[in-house]
Amino acid sequence: MARFNPAFDRMIENEGGMILHTVPGDRGGMTYAGIARNRWPDWVGWSIIDSGRRPDEDQVRRFYRAHFWRPLQADGIRHQPVAESIFDYAVNSGVRSAVRSAQRVLGVIDDGIVGPQTLNALNAADPDHFVAAYTLEKIRRYAKLAAMDGKQRKFLLGWINRSLRSANPQESRA
Repeated sequence: MARFNPAFDRMIENEGGMILHTVPGDRGGMTYAGIARNRWPDWVGWSIIDSGRRPDEDQVRRFYRAHFWRPLQADGIRHQPVAESIFDYAVNSGVRSAVRSAQRVLGVIDDGIVGPQTLNALNAADPDHFVAAYTLEKIRRYAKLAAMDGKQRKFLLGWINRSLRSANPQESRA
């Protein structure tokens, strides 16, 4: 079954590490370790940051496990690359969007919820085929977002590159 820690390590690398930054045009606003303040204003880490300190990695890991890994039921996904690809996309686009994209690839009802049917389909799918098809689905969605909102176009190449990195577990950013 899939393991959270390796998935977290790959995802946090895609998020740029444990840094605090604000990217002009990013709807998330101020972000720490990929946690967007506009989206998660009640995260305990913001009060730590506001006091001039930095949250520790365990706090960040707990956040991602609670808000992304568990809702994806990723512990029940048999293949690590499948879990990592869905998890990384959920962090970047939201759990429901990531699950709906996976469900479309699998040909099951796309309700955005990982239930028994979705989990069974994920575990029955050929992992290499799923990850490749899922990567194309992610890129299709990102292209659609960029086409619908011109302010998001500047992020398209980064989103595509992130999708491709998630499709190749052996690749690193180094």
